Amino acid sequence: QVQLVESGGGLVQAGGSLRLSCAASGLTFRTYAMGWFRQAPGKEREFVAAISRSGGRTYFADSVKGRFTISRDNAKNAVYLQMNSLKPEDTAVYYCAAGGNGPGTSYRVYGYWGQGTQVTVSS
Repeated sequence: QVQLVESGGGLVQAGGSLRLSCAASGLTFRTYAMGWFRQAPGKEREFVAAISRSGGRTYFADSVKGRFTISRDNAKNAVYLQMNSLKPEDTAVYYCAAGGNGPGTSYRVYGYWGQGTQVTVSS
């Protein structure tokens, strides 16, 4: 059974930083591209960042470019999202996702999803 468990969310002031983690189990982690998506209240789920199987290629939404970084540790079956210079508009539930055919910016690429972790940025 595939499980993706996010952690590291919380409340932070604008300009602050958070590091999200996603622990994966039940799959051969190194064969999956990984992505982060987010969903704010009343809005559709949107792409944030993605990383290739080896970690050699990364992709970011324009809204987070230069502020967020994505990394992975295939030995630990984990992917991370470092979020710096956070803004109130970054407030959302952040989801980790695994895709056998990724990486990509569409949610359709990803077949497995975590339950999400809340990130709230106060102004």
